[in-house]
Amino acid sequence: MAKKHSNVPIFKLRVIIDTEADVFRDLEIETSAHFEDLHLAILDAFDFEAGEMASFYVSNDEWEKGLEIPLMSMDEPGALSMKSTTLDEMMSTPGDKLLYVYDFMRMWIFYVELMEVKKDKPSTIYPRVAMAFGDAPSQDSREMDFGGDSMMLGALEGLELEGADEDEEDEDEFGSGEEFFDESEFDGQYRDEE
Repeated sequence: MAKKHSNVPIFKLRVIIDTEADVFRDLEIETSAHFEDLHLAILDAFDFEAGEMASFYVSNDEWEKGLEIPLMSMDEPGALSMKSTTLDEMMSTPGDKLLYVYDFMRMWIFYVELMEVKKDKPSTIYPRVAMAFGDAPSQDSREMDFGGDSMMLGALEGLELEGADEDEEDEDEFGSGEEFFDESEFDGQYRDEE
């Protein structure tokens, strides 16, 4: 049986998947829904199965990654997560944007834009797909990246490698080596001493 609402605000979101073909879904979802609800609605709308890691990122007009809302909080209690954060905490005005990344091995990227804020329709169950355009790709159609450059750079970002400080000290102590080696001492010739 359908849920009956009365003047509940609804976000109409356009969700575009990053593929060569134009494929998008317009989703309607309650403004008070959690990001976890949107996560599941997007997967359902594109016929993807749940079970992989995912994150939303608050974005700007250039689609740059901003504040992250991960599927699960790995940090201290009270940190952002999809389960604890509502949509209306991060979006409010048409034109607001999010990036949604699903399956960090296949890197499915979805561009989410708030198109409209409206009132619910009586006897309608939300979230729902209001419009579908194009055929969604198969979830497994993108190759997995088992340690490509982007993953390696992300993993290494901010890490200090063991021994890095020692190398810097050696470089400071010896510089380029010029003060210890003067070519004029050897008249430009190499001598092998026995």
